[in-house]
Amino acid sequence: MKIALDPYMIRHVPLLELPSVVAELGYEWIELSPREDFIPFFRHPRVDDATVRKFRKALDSAGVGISSLLPLFRWSGPDEDARQAAVRYWKRSIQIAADLGVDSMISEFNGRPEESDRSEAQFWKSLDELLPVFEREGVKLALEPHPDDFIENGYDAINLIRGINNPNVTFLYCAPHTFHIGNDAPGIIKHAGDLLTHVHLADAFDHTASSGNRYILNPPGTTARIHQHLDMGEGEVDFDELFRELRANGFDGTLTACVFAWEERAKESSVFMRDKITEYLSASS
Repeated sequence: MKIALDPYMIRHVPLLELPSVVAELGYEWIELSPREDFIPFFRHPRVDDATVRKFRKALDSAGVGISSLLPLFRWSGPDEDARQAAVRYWKRSIQIAADLGVDSMISEFNGRPEESDRSEAQFWKSLDELLPVFEREGVKLALEPHPDDFIENGYDAINLIRGINNPNVTFLYCAPHTFHIGNDAPGIIKHAGDLLTHVHLADAFDHTASSGNRYILNPPGTTARIHQHLDMGEGEVDFDELFRELRANGFDGTLTACVFAWEERAKESSVFMRDKITEYLSASS
């Protein structure tokens, strides 16, 4: 099992210094999320081959590996020009992963929930172009349902992934999205079975509680989604039941600390999360 850090809160650390900083925090693995000097949100990668080689050397020197790359592109959006651009960005990103010796990538379904049929059609069109590239480069893809994607429910996402019917495509459970994707971590994990290869760990409050008034959003009736990525124990996700089901499911994939809420104490939060995950794993053994 791998315990990885999503270093988004320390994304301003220069790329070639990032591996040593992550090692100092006690992690052996990085889940590399979007950053402006590498693969930014929704745009073409900004890194050249020479920098990729230097980054790989820096990783080796620090004794840190990349568990997964996590790009986010509009590959399922209803706009065809944007979809075609996203596919171009994906192809370059897959090549970067392969050049780094990384065999796993993570992403979201993207698309629009109010145009779910059109978005799903765009998703399949993108997959038709990209699956051969993933297979050729030996890179696997884990997908997560995300609030405001064309598919948000965990059960529905697993069923769609099963429909892809490709061993290179698996499921990611994101704990801080628990209250958006079905509020049933044990059931979703069990339903996923061996499709579950990655878990994102952070806490969140149940936005549906108190008759939907845990948060008050304006204007009334807005379709905006709200959640957090807090330190474990600061919200209402039941990590006891989550880890219990992971153990029952025989999970042996990647657990990623992905807290985003505390940039002012990013290092302290990252160390806390590493220790908390280790504590849960020790209790489960």
